[in-house]
Amino acid sequence: MSEPSESGDKTHFGYKTVDAGKKADLVRDVFDSVASRYDIMNDLMSGGMHRLWKRFTIEQANVRPGQQVLDLAGGTGDLALKFSRLVGDSGHVVLADINAAMLNEGRRRLVDAGASANVSIAQVNAEALPFANSSFDCLTIAFGLRNVTDKQAALASMYRVLKPGGKAMILEFSRPSDAIKPAYDLYSFKVLPALGQLIAKDADSYQYLAESIRMHPDQETLKGMMQEAGFERCRYHNLMAGIVALHIGYRI
Repeated sequence: MSEPSESGDKTHFGYKTVDAGKKADLVRDVFDSVASRYDIMNDLMSGGMHRLWKRFTIEQANVRPGQQVLDLAGGTGDLALKFSRLVGDSGHVVLADINAAMLNEGRRRLVDAGASANVSIAQVNAEALPFANSSFDCLTIAFGLRNVTDKQAALASMYRVLKPGGKAMILEFSRPSDAIKPAYDLYSFKVLPALGQLIAKDADSYQYLAESIRMHPDQETLKGMMQEAGFERCRYHNLMAGIVALHIGYRI
């Protein structure tokens, strides 16, 4: 599993080859379709493990009161909610996503939780973040990078908006160990679309999910891409035998 090769203005949407300019709209359609059932599906798909993976990410972030945090591709706001409590009244969190339907879910949940005072909402494209240089102490993107058309551009944009000493954290599906790969593939391509049809009435979006994971760069490839973007002290933690990996890099 490595970064897929692209030619001209073509890119991958799952296993399909599409015009690069159309991928963002295709991804938007996927998340428009599943937004209202997104968290329920995450719990079902992972057996609740996604909550532990995100908790580990928050622990590794070590965010402190007064800091500025960008939760990129933050969707329904579960990470942003936790960060808002950690940074306190003197800090600020930006919940950012390219998808309006997901942000609407996130806004509703943050308001319901009483956590909207120090959180702002921004609809953005990760490849060209509309924030000033050196704006954030910490940046997270959880299960979002694989959906970005130009991942290298997104990594460069993420690096630019971090403050010197700032930390980027990329939580994403990755390459599992060979021992569990057959069972993982069976689950991904048979069970997952069936769950998507049953719960979200949308098997195709979850077929895309399984395919997009296979097309995403593996652990070492993504680490190299982060280094190419300028990040230093890059490392990753494999979770659940590599099904998920948390990559961490710093702007020094």
